[in-house]
Amino acid sequence: MTVFDRLSYQGCQVALLTQHGKQDLLKAPLEAALDCHVLHTNGYDTDSLGTFTGEVKRLGSQREAARKKAQIAMDLTGAPVGLASEGAFDTDPFTGLMPWNTEVLLWLDPRHGIEVVGLAQGPAQSAHASVRSLEALHQFAAQAQFPEHHLVVRAEPQGAHLFKGVYTWHDLDDAFRLVKTESPNGAVWVENDLRAFCNPTRQAMIRKAANDLVKKLKSPCPQCHAPGYSPTRQVEGLPCRACARQTHLPVAKVWHCDSCGHEEQRSLQTDPWADPSRCDACNP
Repeated sequence: MTVFDRLSYQGCQVALLTQHGKQDLLKAPLEAALDCHVLHTNGYDTDSLGTFTGEVKRLGSQREAARKKAQIAMDLTGAPVGLASEGAFDTDPFTGLMPWNTEVLLWLDPRHGIEVVGLAQGPAQSAHASVRSLEALHQFAAQAQFPEHHLVVRAEPQGAHLFKGVYTWHDLDDAFRLVKTESPNGAVWVENDLRAFCNPTRQAMIRKAANDLVKKLKSPCPQCHAPGYSPTRQVEGLPCRACARQTHLPVAKVWHCDSCGHEEQRSLQTDPWADPSRCDACNP
């Protein structure tokens, strides 16, 4: 028997620090899956830890930022477990051309030395443009899925006025006209607002991260029984059907426990051969 054998989060208070409406995305699914109580707090300005619009640069990695938020949430509420979400936007890892959203959802339980991370990533609604007319502004807004996805309007280069969370056509036009008056070259910068409550596409990704977190919390290590046992990397080497050389396609995943370090390799239930089109030798 280990310290984790009787671990349960039933009735446990879990502190969540957010100013951007994430409690509406996370509270119900986590409480239903774990029978815990998500305790929302907004008693700390999370924008001081970093903003998507660049006024404050985030220090450290996504995981480090989420860990800091979770610890602050516990300090503010006295809850024994902290929960925090941290998002990042970049281009996709495949072509480098598509906007890409990576969401980290961190569960911090210092009493038991547990830190589990839910992860989700995929295409993002994260567009931007420099516009000089209302016509160009409206064309961009339609492409940016406005008004369901809110917008940010500011001068280019950045001036005194910065409008976030713009979600009506009237306010969008007013913001454009005001910012244009201070723009030295007549250009106005407009972009999607990436804060959670302003971006439904990001909200869906946060929900996926919550599902991943729940799955990991319900996955105990076979050796020490700590939650969070999950695949962390792939083993390449699926042989080519034509030449039998190893390809970069995976044949197995390595499962890992952060608590005790236990690992095991689990074979993937896939076709035993790789298509020659995926072989560097057959298709250089």
